[in-house]
Formats: sequence, C-alpha cells, structure tokens
Amino acid sequence: MKIMGYRREDGRLGLRNKVIVIPSVHCANKVCENIAKQCQGSVYINHQHGCSQLEFDALQTRDVLIGHGTNANVFGVLIVGLGCEVIQAKIVAEKIKEATPYKKVEYLVIQECGGSKNTIDKGVKIVNDMLSASLKLQKSEGDFSDLILGTECGGSDSYSGLSANPVLGSLSDFIIDQGGAVILAETTELIGCEAILAKRAKNNEIAKKVYEKILGYENLVKSFHSDIRGANPSPGNIAGGLSTIEEKSLGCIYKAGTRTLMDVIDYAKPVVSKGLTFMNTPGNDIEQLSAMVAGGANICVFTTGRGTPTGSAITPTIKMSSNTFCYNNMNDAIDVNAGDIIDGARTKEEVRDELINLIIRISNGELVKAEINEQNDFSVWRLATTC
Repeated sequence: MKIMGYRREDGRLGLRNKVIVIPSVHCANKVCENIAKQCQGSVYINHQHGCSQLEFDALQTRDVLIGHGTNANVFGVLIVGLGCEVIQAKIVAEKIKEATPYKKVEYLVIQECGGSKNTIDKGVKIVNDMLSASLKLQKSEGDFSDLILGTECGGSDSYSGLSANPVLGSLSDFIIDQGGAVILAETTELIGCEAILAKRAKNNEIAKKVYEKILGYENLVKSFHSDIRGANPSPGNIAGGLSTIEEKSLGCIYKAGTRTLMDVIDYAKPVVSKGLTFMNTPGNDIEQLSAMVAGGANICVFTTGRGTPTGSAITPTIKMSSNTFCYNNMNDAIDVNAGDIIDGARTKEEVRDELINLIIRISNGELVKAEINEQNDFSVWRLATTC
C-alpha cells in the first residue's frame, strides 16, 4: 500500500515539508511568531522554557526543540534566541545540523541583531528563502513501513476503551505488520496495566524497563504526598464515566494493539526500532504529543471522548471520537467518528480502514482539521522547579 512523501537523505519519509521557526527561549516567542506570520507557509511554536532551568530540565527542553527540527516532516529550521539564556540558539541549531546535515538550518540572536525588528527582518528573509527552496523538492513514493505513528488519547470517556482506542490498536497492528513503527506513551495512563504490557515485551530486559518506568512514575506521584485522582482521571474523564486510573488505563492500552513490545525509551528520545516502542511521558496531551513528534512521529492519531482541538505544528494529527455526540459537537476539530461502532453502524475494521485511507490522502496533501485550524500546540514536561 503506497503513500507519498518527501524522501530525506537519511532515508526517512516526511508526510509534510515544513519550514519551522523555533524559539530557544520564551523571550523569543513573539519574534518567532512575527517572523512566521510574515512568511506564508511557515509554522512556529511557542513555549515557556529555555532559561532559569536546572541542567536536566534544560537538556530535556533542548531535546524536544532539537527533535522538532530533525523530524522528517521538516525541510528547514530557523532557531531564534535572545542571547543570554541557558539554551543557546546556536547550540540547538548545531545539534539539528549535526543530526540532519542535509537540512537548511539557521539561527538568529536578538541581542546580536540589535533588537526585535532587525531580527524579524532578517528572519523573514531567511525563512522565505527556505520556503522557496522547499517548493523545489518533489514528492516520491513510499509505503506504510515509512510511518512512525504516534498514538494518543485525551479527554477520554467510558466509550474510549470500547471504540476509538481499539480502532487505533488495530491501526497500530496494521502499520507494524507493514514494517512501520508505533509509539505508545502516557505512562500515567498505563498504571495498573504494567503486567499486561510487560508480558508483550520481546525479552526480560524490555519487560523490566516497563515496570521501572510505570512503577517509577507511580512512586514519583506518591513522593509528593498527593492524590493522582482529580489530575488523572481528570474531571472531564470522570464526567465521561471513568472512575479510576486503572479503569482508564485498561482502555488506554488498547491503542497499542497486540504486537510485541520492541523498545522502551525516555521522553522525546528518537524512535530507533521498528514495531512497538513505549515512550515514558506524562498523560498531559500536549507534553506527550510534543515528545512523540520530537521522537520522530510523522503521523499521529489522537482519540477523544470529550473532544479536543489539539494538534502539532509539523505532524498531521488525526482526531478520532469515541462517540457520535463528540463527533457532532466538535466537528470542526474531529476527523473520524469511531462512535459508529457504539451505534452499530460500522465495525472496528471498517473505521480502521477509514484511518488507513485518510493517511493515504494526507500523504497526498489533504489537511486534517488540526492543520486547517492551525493548531501548533507545544509543551515540554518540566521535571523540577524554575531557578
């Protein structure tokens, strides 16, 4: 089964060919936004990080920024810094170039450019030149083995584990069987299911990592002498019929299908294995989505029972509802209705096939609703206090 995309020099396939403007620090957010808004076809992200962070937090933020620049959906990158921050624009740009030397990568520093206006003027020229160059790149043929699928559920309800998540699990199995890769994340939403996931590990070492990540996260929450209930499941989850984190987890794990777990990786680290990879992330929708995109996801499917507009600046994010009310109520944000399964109108396999056909159309240029709505959500999992 063929898809179309932009074949990079390292062999990866991008379903998009984005030019992205990335701030190395939150002080550069507005400059990045103004550059992108003057360059039709470019995208940008904003964040609240980059300075006053302890070393391990700064490195995690840097990894997520670098991962967005190196993602196969990206053609060119402009990094903008202020000049006095912890995460320097030059370092981020160098790391992206080191990992993907064929990419167009530039950086600007506001203090060195003589202020915001001068930086914006220079940035607009750089980005427009990248955009012109990106238009010369022709699409080539690929297949489902080129996909790294990010799986996510947010605003879950009692139907999520009965319709949308099983459909996504069926898609995950299909992509793995075609030679592709799938990311399972949301560690907090696997609490109670660690034995189920570990049983699918390819060896004892991978199984041990499953327990370490999930139980470690549970113990971290306990160390704060806080109750996870109310944060996860969230008030919306509870209103949607989910009573405990274990109940939510039993629905969430369906996203991962049934195939062997090949790898366990840390937050936002690159996916290097074909098959199923478990990435250690929070359950927070945007922190998780940003990590999967940084890890290399070139397509994402996000299931929801309550509804969400969330999307990535560079990776098409398909939204699938677990029930028909959600699909109708938030139709400007939802692409696929798995509620048809609950209604008895379609089977799990029929909805999965709709997803497969949608991915093919996306590879040929069709936009998902998150792209139409210009959802450029981005956030980084903070590990400690700001200094």
